[in-house]
Amino acid sequence: MPVLRNIGDLASCRAEGGQAEIHAISNAALAWRDGVVCWLGPEDTLPFQYTADESFDADGRLVVPGLVDCHTHLAFAGWRAGEFEQRILGRSYLEIAEAGGGILSTVRATRTASQEDLYKRSRLFLDEMLALGVTTVECKSGYGLSLEEELKQLAVYRKLAEAGPVRIVPTLLAAHVVPPEYREDRGGYVDLVVGEIIPQTAWAGLARCCDVFLEESAFSYDESRRVLEAGNAAGLLGKLHADQLTDGGGARLAAEVGAVSADHLECISDEGIQAVAEAGVVAVSLPIATLYLNQDPMPARRLIDAGAAVAVATDFNPGSAPSYHLPFAMTLACNLQRMTPAEVLKGATLYAARAVGLEDRIGSLEPGKAADFAVIDAPDVDHWLYHLQPNACVATFIGGEITSGSLPA
Repeated sequence: MPVLRNIGDLASCRAEGGQAEIHAISNAALAWRDGVVCWLGPEDTLPFQYTADESFDADGRLVVPGLVDCHTHLAFAGWRAGEFEQRILGRSYLEIAEAGGGILSTVRATRTASQEDLYKRSRLFLDEMLALGVTTVECKSGYGLSLEEELKQLAVYRKLAEAGPVRIVPTLLAAHVVPPEYREDRGGYVDLVVGEIIPQTAWAGLARCCDVFLEESAFSYDESRRVLEAGNAAGLLGKLHADQLTDGGGARLAAEVGAVSADHLECISDEGIQAVAEAGVVAVSLPIATLYLNQDPMPARRLIDAGAAVAVATDFNPGSAPSYHLPFAMTLACNLQRMTPAEVLKGATLYAARAVGLEDRIGSLEPGKAADFAVIDAPDVDHWLYHLQPNACVATFIGGEITSGSLPA
């Protein structure tokens, strides 16, 4: 039974205690068997039966649950660096989209890419995310916008999941925007999503979640409800891109349909805050997108004070959030949203796991859950997120196996 010893600070991030409670244990040890945590606590109380087993030395460093990036658009072709300059010069996200850029430009590039090309590129991204301490990644489709092309993206995620070691949570986002061929027939495209793409995705077991972009440039409140209800009927967990650029009532819809998360929420109303808090919908903050779009950030403090769980993710995509560096997003959440480092850590672990419906298996370190964790070269969580480095992660474990970095025995 392997044991990780000499842990300076171990943040277990259990559910009880609210957003700021990470249940840190000083001078700790962690033991696991068959990929599952068996014991954790102060090292001087380590049970005798663990003392002679294989051990690793954390050298006084911080140990945290494996990070969960609960909102990415991982598989895509091309980049959109030209839009970066346009936004700097004052053009808005909607203006760029209306001129043929934005999501549709990535759709054009991704449709021409082969499944193998998308797989190889995504594999490289995942390897670098793994090195940062990320052990689970939610991956959206949404750059195909046809039955064939959406299934192509989701097939990439299935292949990535089978290859491991990173845990993959596939999400169908066929309702990302209306594709050009349906520009004059929005209803026809919604019919396609609801009547063909969702059922065939569910039948093939290619997605765990169903997402929709509720926004003036994407789908209306009623269209979004129809998509989410079809996803629910097919057994897919609901997620929304909600209230990002305008207050479209996305947070309220998430609560009404029982979605697991409402993501972005920069423009959320007081009514929306109360709705997600009362319904237990996870509010997913995406501060890299906030930074790149030069927006006011999600009102995380108001959401937390209202009793909502706030997760933190990257929104990795080629346009508005071209970075998969989750620790960077976590530091931004501290600075832009006035979240404490402890609140952010729980948001990138347990609450992020809740945002994909996997909090019973991952997201915290406690007996019976997966031995997914990262060893961080910092004395505590405050120092880690304050002192931003290219990468402070020394080693990443998934299912008790070291998958990136190294530790002495």
